[in-house]
Amino acid sequence: MTRKWWHDKVAYQIYPKSFYDSNGDGIGDLPGIISKLDYLQDLGVDIIWLSPCYSSPLADQGYDISDYYKIDPRFGTMEDMDRLIAEAKKRNMYILMDLVVNHCSDEHEWFQKACEDPDGKYGNFFYLREKKEGELPTNWRSYFGGPVWDDLPGTNKQYLHVFHKKQPDLNWENPEVREEVYKNINWWLDKGLGGFRIDAIINIKKALPFQNYEPDREDGLCSIKTMLKEANGVGKFLGEMRDRTFKKYDAFSVGEVFDEKPEEIPDFIGDDGYFSSMFDFNETIFGQSQKGWYDAKPITPDDYKRCCFESQKKIGDIGFLSNIIENHDEPRGVSRYIPDGDCFDKSKKMLAALNFMLRGLPFIYQGQELGMENMSFHSIDEIDDISTLDEYQVALDAGLSQEEALKVASRYSRDNARTPMQWSDEENAGFTSGTPWLKVNPNYTSINAASQLKDPDSVRSFYKKLIALRKSPEYKETVVYGELTPLWEEQHNLMAYSRKGDKTLYVIGNYQREEQSVTLPGACQKVLLNNYPDLQADGNTIRLYGYQVLILEM
Repeated sequence: MTRKWWHDKVAYQIYPKSFYDSNGDGIGDLPGIISKLDYLQDLGVDIIWLSPCYSSPLADQGYDISDYYKIDPRFGTMEDMDRLIAEAKKRNMYILMDLVVNHCSDEHEWFQKACEDPDGKYGNFFYLREKKEGELPTNWRSYFGGPVWDDLPGTNKQYLHVFHKKQPDLNWENPEVREEVYKNINWWLDKGLGGFRIDAIINIKKALPFQNYEPDREDGLCSIKTMLKEANGVGKFLGEMRDRTFKKYDAFSVGEVFDEKPEEIPDFIGDDGYFSSMFDFNETIFGQSQKGWYDAKPITPDDYKRCCFESQKKIGDIGFLSNIIENHDEPRGVSRYIPDGDCFDKSKKMLAALNFMLRGLPFIYQGQELGMENMSFHSIDEIDDISTLDEYQVALDAGLSQEEALKVASRYSRDNARTPMQWSDEENAGFTSGTPWLKVNPNYTSINAASQLKDPDSVRSFYKKLIALRKSPEYKETVVYGELTPLWEEQHNLMAYSRKGDKTLYVIGNYQREEQSVTLPGACQKVLLNNYPDLQADGNTIRLYGYQVLILEM
């Protein structure tokens, strides 16, 4: 594998709306992010990915973009963005923006012009079909529920949207659309951006010609994923985009890629891949059901271990995965991957180490380094997320009571990760002096950055040690490039693996409350990290406390 500038980096995702509010309007903003760069630098972060802060009606929280060349006034100005890029650069940090080009907003100029003249140039920027009474062009279901087709205002046509109806899909088959996308990417890279996280990109290639598929729910529709499985040729678009944009700037790109075929992985993230990296979603998609969230199967420690190792084996040394515990589209990882009732500092540190030491690029989502947890929602009215509201309705339609449906919605809601960042135990968790746009998790009085910064035994301090280990001259080669081999793979509720480079490291996590033992094949030279103050060892046999994690040099 060709070595790249970003291989040894640590990335951090910011959800601007919920990170830090500098002007008291209850919404996080770019000046707020600038004011917290030293906090991130102290943690050891190199790459910062910003969820969308472009002009947007916020139908899908900024993933519906009305102008790709403007910052939404809620978040600040283009001058603020220029200052953020410059201030990050001073600290040897790179800014990534979200590239959302499967769709735009229905308030984008292109869509407005398509409504005015559907048979003209801009009509061909979208997928338009003649409207037939009582019949849809296809029976595909959108990601947010309901058909993917809606009436094009003022016309006798319908347009395609695989997400929200305010997110019309762009027609990537049209070379003019692709030219506009590349022009915009290069405009941002010329500004000094370090690269992009690429949103929902597999969706840009549709299976042509359009057709119906077997319905999979009572609504007579089929999952959009059924169509995507039939769609071939996305690589033509992605290779062209790489060559016309990222490659020229040696920019970092990380793809949100679902449902890729194993034989395509070298094409995606090999030496000349479409992207620098792609996220590992094996753990996040585990247990999903076509019926909806209410039918999802919870993940166990053994499932989590198997998912991580499957991904590592699948990628091998082809390229670099980006490893996550959570992001803006998922519930909080500690509430999801740690068994109910066992979510405390020791188990949070264990999960952190097991994920962070995997081969690949670690991504931390805002508040993850504090061990932020899921919210307790008491009513569906407290939830803002369109995806959660749809799944709540799906659960009700399936016969669940309102209480049961709310419990399901609360467990998986994207709003769990979107509650404001918990900076201190002051009012509104120190996030804003105004009224926060989304309710703050009431546990901010016990889980917050201010208290953890002073505590050498805090979850944040543990993350800082993990990052320091990844960057240390002595261990960097092994942690970044070392081979990963699972250890004691069949042992119940134990996740362990070795990293072998110029050193040999063992990462061992006891994924349960009860103690259990492992016998090392040789002597341990040094304990590099331990989430307990001591180690129970008898010769080469180690007795692990509940949720103990060890990183050992062998």
